[in-house]
Amino acid sequence: MKRSLKWITWGFIVLTMLAAAFMLGGTLRRTSHITLPAPDDPAQAAEEDPAVSGDVLTVVAVTPETVQAAVETLARPETYSRTVTIEQFWEGGSGTYELTVSVSGGWTRVDRAMPDGRVRHTVTGEDAAYIWYNNEEKVYTAPAGGITADNEQSIPTYEDILALDAETITAADYRSTLGLRCIYVETAADEAGYALRYWVSVDTGLLVAAEKLLNRETVYRMGAPTVDQTEPAAFTLPDGTVLET
Repeated sequence: MKRSLKWITWGFIVLTMLAAAFMLGGTLRRTSHITLPAPDDPAQAAEEDPAVSGDVLTVVAVTPETVQAAVETLARPETYSRTVTIEQFWEGGSGTYELTVSVSGGWTRVDRAMPDGRVRHTVTGEDAAYIWYNNEEKVYTAPAGGITADNEQSIPTYEDILALDAETITAADYRSTLGLRCIYVETAADEAGYALRYWVSVDTGLLVAAEKLLNRETVYRMGAPTVDQTEPAAFTLPDGTVLET
């Protein structure tokens, strides 16, 4: 009888230890992460209670009042390549073109097919800009001046959001576009009737989509859903000069 009770006691202890280990293992498997709200409910970006969710890092709310602080935490990668598609719309027509963009260090190279069939190549740095067409050896060189990499890519500079009067930001939240998690910002129309929409990837810090509206009608749209962050080929001018990155 005593032997039977002893086996029952040991069996109970073993089962208790297994149950405790299972519950502890389930707790340890909860990794820390940031959760973004569902794309179909962007207004759901609210701070969760870590005691309830079990997460160390939780959702940070993005609103018109806080979006500038959120954007300020982002940084573009120093090295990447991507294809940017630009669409322009006007009364009675539209046009689309693509840009191949490579960035390394302080240099940005943009290759664009022109309507006349030529390909325009530009390499822009902090101090100088180089422009040539097709495989021609003749290169136009000029001080960069006010020319920026974003100018050459024909895209808005999303960091301009930081300089906006907060009252001109009419919408801001987390949302998904082109399958990417983004911070979304929309501005009120300016005196000329233009309003801007930005989608900035929270993963790469790059502008992945943008729209410009005139009197609520889209006149410009850009999209760049994929990015390659490997080192691009050397930036070489037609005469063989390799630009140091």
